[in-house]
Amino acid sequence: MPRTVRDYIRTIVDFPKEGILFRDVTTLFADARGFRMAIDQLLHPYAGQPIDKVAGLEARGFILGGAVAHQLSVGFVPIRKKGKLPGATIAQEYQLEYGDAIMEMHDDALQPGERVLIVDDLLATGGTCEAGIRLIERLGASVVGCAFVVDLPDLGGRRRLETMGMEVHALCEFAGH
Repeated sequence: MPRTVRDYIRTIVDFPKEGILFRDVTTLFADARGFRMAIDQLLHPYAGQPIDKVAGLEARGFILGGAVAHQLSVGFVPIRKKGKLPGATIAQEYQLEYGDAIMEMHDDALQPGERVLIVDDLLATGGTCEAGIRLIERLGASVVGCAFVVDLPDLGGRRRLETMGMEVHALCEFAGH
C-alpha cells in the first residue's frame, strides 16, 4: 500500500519522446487517499497565512489548485495557454526547450495587494511558473509561494524560482528529467 505521495506517481518511459521519464500524476489523482494526501500536504505550509487566491497553471494545476483553493476557502484563478480564456487577458511569453510559449490570465482576475499561492503538478525548468509569477505581479498582486507535487531538481526550476525570491514547496523529487 502506498505510504507517501511519491508512491502514487507512476513513471512512463519514453513519453512524450525517447529518453524522457514522464512522472504521471493521474494515478495520484485517481486514488482518493493519495489525492487527499497531496492536497493536504500542498496546503499545509500555507494554512493560517493570509492568502486571497490560488492560481493554477494549466492544466493539472487546475485540478490541484481548485482543490487547494476550496480547502483554504479562497478563490481560484486559472493561468492558461494563449487563446484559451474568453475575456480580456494579459499575456506573458516564456522560453521552452524547443521554442517560445505564451501564458495568459484574465486582466481582472486579481486586485492590487492580493496574496496568491501558485499551484501546479510538476516543477521542471520553472519557465511556466515564472510566467505565472510575472502575470500575477503585473496585476499588482504578490506571490506568497509556489507549491508543486513533483520537483525535478536536475532541471533547475527550484533554483530559478528561489533566485526570484519565491518560496518553493514540493511534496517529492525525482532525479532526471
